[in-house]
Amino acid sequence: MPVRAAGEPPFNIVRCAYVTLGVTDLARSRDFYVDALGLTETEATGEAVYLRGLEERSHHSIVLVQRASPEAHALGFKVASEGDLDALEAFFAARGLPASWTERHAQGRTLAVRDPFGVPLEFYARMDGAERLLQRYGLYRGAQIMRLDHLNLFAAELQQTHEFYAELGFRTTEYTETEGPDPRLWAVWMHRKGNVHDVALTNGRGPRLHHVGVWTASVMSILHACDVLATTGHVDKLERGPGRHGISNAFFLYLRDPDGHRVELFASDYLTVDPDLEPLRWTLDDPQRQTLWGHAAPASWFEEGTPFAGTAVREPALRARPVVAR
Repeated sequence: MPVRAAGEPPFNIVRCAYVTLGVTDLARSRDFYVDALGLTETEATGEAVYLRGLEERSHHSIVLVQRASPEAHALGFKVASEGDLDALEAFFAARGLPASWTERHAQGRTLAVRDPFGVPLEFYARMDGAERLLQRYGLYRGAQIMRLDHLNLFAAELQQTHEFYAELGFRTTEYTETEGPDPRLWAVWMHRKGNVHDVALTNGRGPRLHHVGVWTASVMSILHACDVLATTGHVDKLERGPGRHGISNAFFLYLRDPDGHRVELFASDYLTVDPDLEPLRWTLDDPQRQTLWGHAAPASWFEEGTPFAGTAVREPALRARPVVAR
């Protein structure tokens, strides 16, 4: 079986925590994420807007930065302690992956590194706090987004990418593989925080960011978001759904922001905290793995993604075609 068990590294990655996206028109993007989707603006500086969900107590989980072209600049992860940062620095150095300490607004010490495939990762232990708005119901707008839930990546070397994140301590919950006597891994869902995923890896031209997954208050929040988007000039931003995944059981809606970055509105997956949880296997040819019900994904969902700044995109090692909408 191509799925690797999680390692037991000498550091504790708690969860995925933020993503930094380059956008070409900061005001336009801010309007989409805040006014249409309902994220909360914590702070705006000269060339950046810091956003969070209603239940989040940290300063930010999505950072929009003004850039000449739409790119992803960092995937951020929270660790449990300052000592974990030092252990991570040693971990990356032992593998020939240079790490550096960098300054990030509203954060403490932050370790910046690229994984073996070129994805820019950042790790921190402390971030400035912000007011939790969970019970400020008068502030609920748009999709009523609660928090950042996961990050999904296109991986050209999927098997090796999966093994690297398993070495970091990410545990596998579900996976897709090809049929036949020599099955190949096509996608994998991995977590640290105890639900289906913090990181998902999908076979494809990569590395690229496939989507940012945000958790909404309820299924009805996603349906309400459809009405809001359709009546505020954003109906063209709906790419796929609403529907329900077989994998993760998630009720979903996929959107494209004004620069084409993909966002998933996401609700109703399940608990994965047991250490002996057995990963669920799906075959690539099973149409219900990606769509338990609803329209099949369009070709754009498999082909288009956000490049990472400064990272070359490679063709996938595995050539396999999933089911797409006609």
